[in-house]
Amino acid sequence: MSKILIRGAKVLGGEPQDVLIDGAVVAEVGTGLAAEGAEVVEAGGKVLLPGLVDLHTHLREPGREDSETVLTGTRAAASGGYTSVFAMANTFPVADTAGVVEQVYRLGQEHGYCDVQPIGAVTVGLEGRKLAELGAMHESAAGVTVFSDDGKCVEDAVMMRRALEYVKAFDGVVAQHAQEPRLTEGAQMNEGVVSAELGLGGWPAVAEESIIARDVLLAEHVGSRVHICHLSTAGSVEIVRWAKSRGIRVTAEVTPHHLLLTDELVRTYDPVFKVNPPLRTERDVLTLREALADGTIDIVATDHAPHPHEDKDCEWAAAAMGMVGLETALSVVQETMVDTGLLGWADVADRMSFAPARIGRAAGHGRPVSAGEPANLTLVDTAYRGSVDPAGFASRSRNTPYEGRELPGRVTHTWLRGKATLVDGKLT
Repeated sequence: MSKILIRGAKVLGGEPQDVLIDGAVVAEVGTGLAAEGAEVVEAGGKVLLPGLVDLHTHLREPGREDSETVLTGTRAAASGGYTSVFAMANTFPVADTAGVVEQVYRLGQEHGYCDVQPIGAVTVGLEGRKLAELGAMHESAAGVTVFSDDGKCVEDAVMMRRALEYVKAFDGVVAQHAQEPRLTEGAQMNEGVVSAELGLGGWPAVAEESIIARDVLLAEHVGSRVHICHLSTAGSVEIVRWAKSRGIRVTAEVTPHHLLLTDELVRTYDPVFKVNPPLRTERDVLTLREALADGTIDIVATDHAPHPHEDKDCEWAAAAMGMVGLETALSVVQETMVDTGLLGWADVADRMSFAPARIGRAAGHGRPVSAGEPANLTLVDTAYRGSVDPAGFASRSRNTPYEGRELPGRVTHTWLRGKATLVDGKLT
C-alpha cells in the first residue's frame, strides 16, 4: 500500500504538523516526520480537516440522470472536500424499498469518489399515506439509518409519530422537510416585504416553524430522534433551542446558501435564487449564523439540488427550486463563519464532519485526524480567493447562485481511505 506524507499542515487549524498516511489509515501525526518512498504533499500551512460529510445531497439517480448521476455527484463531492454523502430518496423510482437503496449504495461503491449512504423514504412514493419499508431498508446491504420524504413534508402527525416509533428500534432518525403544505400553496419566495413589493406568493416562516414545533413534541413523546432539514428562520432556531433545553433528541442543519443569501436577491427575478425553503431575511441569516456558532444548529448540509439548464433558464414561476452546493459549501462557510470570527476550523470540522457523521451513523467518517484512524481527509488552501466559475464544476448541473462571486478558500486535496480523489484541485 502507498504512503503519503502531508508536510506542514495545520491540523484542524492548529499548529503545522506532518501527517503520514500508510495505506487506508493515518499512521502518524507529528513534526519532522519522514517516510522512505512516501509521496510528499507540501501543505505549506494549509488547513487539514477530516473528510467532510454531507447529510443532505440529491444525486438524482435513478431517474433524473439529466440532472446528476452518482458518478458526477460524487466527483462534485470530492471536489468540495467530501468523503461521504447521504443521498436523498426523491428519485424515480423513489428510494422506498431495499432494492432501490441497495442500487444507489452499490453505484457509490462502484464509482469510488466518496462513500454514498442512501436515505430511505419515510412513506411509499413520498405520498404520505403509508410507511415505506423502513426495517427492510435498514437491514439491507445499504444499512439505511436516515429516513426522509425531503422535497415533501410528512404532514400527517400520526404518520410522523409511527415513523419515529419505528426507527427508534434500530437507532434511526427521521429527517423532516418542515413545510406545512396548506400554508405554502402557490408560494414562490419568502413571505415578507419583498414578496409584497414583487407580488409573488409568499412562503411564511410559520409554515416551517409549526411543523418543527409539532415534530419535536412528537419526538419527545416517543423518545426518538428527529432531524430538521434546511432550517431557515429565526423562529425555527428558538423552537430547536427550547427543545434541546428540554432534552428532546432533535438535531438541525443549515445550508450554506441560507447562511449567506437573502430574499433581496429575488428582486433580480433570476431563478437561480429560487429554492425551498426560500431565501429569508437578513435577520434570519444573522440568527442562523449565531445558532450554528452556539451549537443550536448542529451541522451544515448542502441540500445539493442539481437541475438541468432548461429547468432554470425560464421565467421565475415555472423554474425548479434548488441550488447546487457541494463544490462551494466550504468556501461559503469560511466566508460567513470563519472569516467573521464566529467559528474556528476545529468548529468547522465538527459542523461539517464529526456531527453529521454522528447523526447519520456514518462508520469510518467524522473521525479525528490521529494515528490509527481512517485516512479520510481534506486539505484546504484558506488563503485562496477566486471567482466561482460553474463551467469548471464536476457536477452535471450549473445552477449555482454564486457564479462570478468571489469566495475564499479552495480544496486542493481529498483522500478517501488513503486514496487521493482530488490532487492540486483536479480530480484523479
